[in-house]
Amino acid sequence: DKLKSSSFKILDEIGIALKENPAMKLKITGHTDSDGTESDNMMLSLNRAKSVKNYLVSQHQIPENRLFFEGKGESNPVSSNTTTEGKAQNRRVEFTKL
Repeated sequence: DKLKSSSFKILDEIGIALKENPAMKLKITGHTDSDGTESDNMMLSLNRAKSVKNYLVSQHQIPENRLFFEGKGESNPVSSNTTTEGKAQNRRVEFTKL
């Protein structure tokens, strides 16, 4: 749930888009791979999404009431959890315009 510096560029682009569109609201959804317990993964995915929300609020002054977050744990994989590459793809955050 710690943001990687490689994520800052895209998060900054999202922050700019939110500033340019003050009516836009986003849902931030965190996901994990299947390593660990289901309950741990649910908490990790929630914290992952919350970290993104906190970044947008603190670095771009986006009002909190425009950002909603949730965790899906390991329940919505986009790739196989049997390979290293697949697991890496499943550890992600998705954005949905509301």
